[in-house]
Amino acid sequence: MKSQQLSRFALSACAAVAMLAGCGGSQPPIGAPGLTQSDALQLHAPIHACNGSRLARAQCDALIESSSVHADTPTGWSPADLQSAYNLPSSTRGKGQIVAIVDAYDNPKVASDLSEYRSTFNLPKAKFTKYNQEGQTGNYPAKNKSWGLEIDNDVEMVSASCPKCTIYLIEANSDSWSDIETAQAEAVTLGAHIVSNSFSGEGANESYWDTPGVEYVASSGSAGLYDPATFVHVVAVGGTMLTKGGGESRGWTESVLSESGGGCSSTDEQKPPWQHDRYTKSCAYRVGNDVSAVAEGVAMYDSYGSYGGWLTISGTSVGTPLLSGVFGLAGNATKQDGGETFWETSHHQYLYEVEYKGKERRFSYPAGWGTPDGIKAF
Repeated sequence: MKSQQLSRFALSACAAVAMLAGCGGSQPPIGAPGLTQSDALQLHAPIHACNGSRLARAQCDALIESSSVHADTPTGWSPADLQSAYNLPSSTRGKGQIVAIVDAYDNPKVASDLSEYRSTFNLPKAKFTKYNQEGQTGNYPAKNKSWGLEIDNDVEMVSASCPKCTIYLIEANSDSWSDIETAQAEAVTLGAHIVSNSFSGEGANESYWDTPGVEYVASSGSAGLYDPATFVHVVAVGGTMLTKGGGESRGWTESVLSESGGGCSSTDEQKPPWQHDRYTKSCAYRVGNDVSAVAEGVAMYDSYGSYGGWLTISGTSVGTPLLSGVFGLAGNATKQDGGETFWETSHHQYLYEVEYKGKERRFSYPAGWGTPDGIKAF
């Protein structure tokens, strides 16, 4: 266990600095720092699904728990666990709500992988459609195993929180911002109420994430606060670790995940008018995160990727689609505007506090205002 904890600390040093300082670094996160895939497997450290520069492009934020890559059966938190931990009315709400997921490249097996995930956990058959960035149900982009894992994670996590939601997957031609932005616009054209973005980078055009009546949700990644999570009209999502037991009547406890980004906008995004309190005094720009959810030890299925089968997934890209599904359960997305709702003090009673630096905190940069206690904060 100690070696695993040490490897985690080494992998997330940049994230730790960002959290302690309350702001991001001057450069966007770049891949898995200093660890090869074989190193990660030996050290039981998380493997970045997507590696490479995030300058002028997006990269997915999924982390694979390396100890699970040869699993034949589900390991990690199930939909029932997540619904219990967050007190979600998943069996009764969400019908008619459209959650769109935007990712890059194509996963040719996403439909069958989603079916396997949902049937394994006794979820109803998905209302799911895959589109290309032009809104066609065909002519999909080039296949990509790294983004393919992110795609499976995203559709499965929406399913975990909101199995009755309608899920649209819009696959961008590449991870360039121009293609990602085209896919964002198409998600709105297709009628999405919520758009989930499990990626981060620098250089996106904010205008593609500010459509009135559409709630945009984005992962903070593992270092700083970058596009699109930094944008004013986007919910910035941080990550936590869940533990079963404790938490008084809740039956669960939660602490900040070391690989959760957040802090003062790393791209000097303007501060929204609803962020003027003691938590943001030290930052002249937009502060995140707004809210958080589990980002470690969650079961997922991916037959297309390099590992083939059941995996345990981590990273803020887990909580992002999960919370997008919670917005679907609430059915109130058209009246929301980014993370503002979580900064309203009247909503804090409906969010669980998260442990940070050994103490439960009402607010911290990596966890925001907390995690869902039902749907009333959404």
